Amino acid sequence: MKTIRLTYLILSSLITFSCSSNDDAIEPNPEESLYFPPINSDIWETKTVAELNWNQDQLQSLLDFLELKNSKSFIILHEGKIVVEEYFDGHTNTSPWYWASAGKTLTTAVTGIAQEEGLLNINDKVSDHIGTGWTSAPLEKEDLITCKNLLSMNSGLDDSLGDNISPSNLQYIADAGNRWAYHNVYAKLQDVVSAASNQSWSNYFNVKLKNRIGMTGSWIQNNDFNVYWSTTRSMARFGLLIYADGKWESEQLLPSDYLNDATNTSQNLNESYGYMWWLNGKSSYRLPQTQIQFNGSLVTNAPIDMYCALGRNDQKIYIIPSKKLVVIRMGNAADDDNFALSDFDDQLWLRINALID
Repeated sequence: MKTIRLTYLILSSLITFSCSSNDDAIEPNPEESLYFPPINSDIWETKTVAELNWNQDQLQSLLDFLELKNSKSFIILHEGKIVVEEYFDGHTNTSPWYWASAGKTLTTAVTGIAQEEGLLNINDKVSDHIGTGWTSAPLEKEDLITCKNLLSMNSGLDDSLGDNISPSNLQYIADAGNRWAYHNVYAKLQDVVSAASNQSWSNYFNVKLKNRIGMTGSWIQNNDFNVYWSTTRSMARFGLLIYADGKWESEQLLPSDYLNDATNTSQNLNESYGYMWWLNGKSSYRLPQTQIQFNGSLVTNAPIDMYCALGRNDQKIYIIPSKKLVVIRMGNAADDDNFALSDFDDQLWLRINALID
């Protein structure tokens, strides 16, 4: 926690953040009129709960729950416009916070952009781009690992050795494609993109994604993790891009076919996992640090077409095409420390449903 606080202070002084305000998935209707907040502006149009005929009397209960559960910020977008935006515990719309593993989906997006530009193919061997010996696996086993395996979390590398991704810590346990395990090795995709584009990961990310949708923030190395920090509104901008099928206004930034693959089941081991997006409404799911398969939907109280980016200690991007919603939550752990999913998801959706239904 000291490390997080220190990183927070460093970011607050070094990064200037914008004040922009306020398979089976159902796709947004391409004919619908989506609102996109302008780039480099503090303007973000709003809608009211009353306009949407939502249950105004349920809003305060939702906000009280969020505050009780250690939230820093919460946003609901409907068709791109802000309906609810609240901050807690001294946090503001210009305060930075960490995405944790919700930021994996940023790597997913940029990998898709690099593929569209012809710099790589997700079916390439990882070693085609960063050379052999990036793991301790026998060469014939390392050669089985593709970029798609990293996107899908089925590299076959041992996830029990911690989060360090130096070669000595990346050891063979199963052939690629035969074992699903949530693993920090996905970050090697950032090295792949860097090598393929002949520039730093941060520079390629900034030019191809961040700047094009008006996001702010920065990648910060924290021990074994490269973690994205930004304002809540920047997270909402990214969520809106994904909801809009990879478009920002009239420009297709992220290939829609790739995004469709990313938000549907990516392998046959964990139905509820795409390319680092978690998928609701499937018949079973697996969670980090376990090989147990659980029956049922990921978040039973949420719409079945929801897909989401889930980060440590309850960083959330929920995208719900059928409801035309993007929902963002940032903060400390609602209850106990967790890696992705927690009981908080179901409890939060009870209260969101009471507001919107």
